[in-house]
Amino acid sequence: METVSWVKSGAVRLIDQTLLPNKLQYIELKTVESVAAAIVGMKVRGAPAIGVTAAMGMALAAVKFRGADREKLNSALDSAAELLAATRPTAVNLFWALDRMKYVAAKSGSVENVRKAMVAEAEKIRREDVEACRAIGAFGAKLLKKNSRVLTHCNAGGLATAGYGTALGVIRAARDAGKIERVYADETRPWLQGAKLTAFELAMENIPATLICDNMAGALMARGEVDAVVVGADRIAANGDFANKTGTYGLAVLARAHGVPFYVAAPVSTIDMATPDGAGIVIETRDEREVRIINGVKICPDETEVYNPAFDVTPAELATAIITERGVAKAPNANNIKRLACKR
Repeated sequence: METVSWVKSGAVRLIDQTLLPNKLQYIELKTVESVAAAIVGMKVRGAPAIGVTAAMGMALAAVKFRGADREKLNSALDSAAELLAATRPTAVNLFWALDRMKYVAAKSGSVENVRKAMVAEAEKIRREDVEACRAIGAFGAKLLKKNSRVLTHCNAGGLATAGYGTALGVIRAARDAGKIERVYADETRPWLQGAKLTAFELAMENIPATLICDNMAGALMARGEVDAVVVGADRIAANGDFANKTGTYGLAVLARAHGVPFYVAAPVSTIDMATPDGAGIVIETRDEREVRIINGVKICPDETEVYNPAFDVTPAELATAIITERGVAKAPNANNIKRLACKR
């Protein structure tokens, strides 16, 4: 599956993930506003995929601009970047991609050159993401033992990236190496990305998988049925603290209590060297209706207060290793995270 791609006629093509697993449908977005709405509305999700989509949204802004006035183009691109930046505050790949696209625009000269350069850069970012995920998979597979039973949370597969996946990239590569016995996928409430997306991808790949409720992981670990936990990340601070889908912190604590290795798989673009530690990571709080209502049915009284953070922060010391396309930071800390971020 190609999660996100550029259409030569001038559109961004996405899988509408809100329809999965019941329907695999592609949509074509022809305005920056529709790209931003797709990100906010969870039609596309996952930090790497959001970054690629934002890059293509910037390319779309350049392609749709009419006229030859460079100053007006600059203004249009600034507006597009501002709109896209406001969509999801936690995923640092979004801001990384926007900065990269703005840099390309600034050095590209004429309006026509900007159009060509930004489309080329957006497609390059997409290709690089797939290559990075495959490298992450190769590094991560080496860390797993034969016949591993791996637990994962949320969706960090091909649907969360431009293709192949981060945490699921590790699982795919390990499966190809004959190391996977079974994958346990958390439902991941309230959006159920584990049930709707991860289970869907695992079924397509014919990888043995079992779906569990989020509160079942501890019991599985206590029975010795989990050999490793592998998750993705939306932002990694300079010291190795990381933000991922709500529930990740609890899994990390459980893994530590039961002596289960806990691995984080993410591209280097997810590392935010400007944020010293997890306390500085902005956590997105989403609409309370996502918790109040399931499949159109209200599940709590109207007067009940709801807290709905999309992510939580896990301290670096709870991670066995952080796996990137540039290598592995074991027992992650400021020094080895910096080495990965600066490595070429």
